[in-house]
Amino acid sequence: MKKELMSVIPIIFGLMIIIFPILGYVQNNGIIGLSILLMSIYLLLCGVSQADYDRYISIINIVLGLILLIISFSFLFNQNIMGSLTGLSPYIGGIFLIMIGLIQILSNRNNQYGFYKGILSIVLGLIYIIIVTYIANTLILGIIFGIWLIGSGVIKFLDKY
Repeated sequence: MKKELMSVIPIIFGLMIIIFPILGYVQNNGIIGLSILLMSIYLLLCGVSQADYDRYISIINIVLGLILLIISFSFLFNQNIMGSLTGLSPYIGGIFLIMIGLIQILSNRNNQYGFYKGILSIVLGLIYIIIVTYIANTLILGIIFGIWLIGSGVIKFLDKY
């Protein structure tokens, strides 16, 4: 039951982060904050669910999720932080996607498809950084986060069988 729930939640989050910007419910500045918020919630849930069998990776996921939660709240509720992190703020999502990918590669050696979740995170993190550098369209960046969340949910669902 826990694995099914942990595979459905990121799929719902991914659909939310893809649908909301397309419908115009989230402003351009809030897309990065919302996507980092959903990523942090997913990491916190993964950390809690992994606490039974891998304590160190669970602690790393929870700490990374808390850091991302603080960053996302600062992006969503304090727009002045965007000005102070002008050079770094667009790249934060890609950097954390790459970090999450490396953690997932190291932690999911015994799972059948867990390795691919890490590879997906690293590839999408690199694509995110390239798109931020050359295009800087926040709608596309939100879609990348949505694809990562949906892909993580599908891979976690496949890992059950």
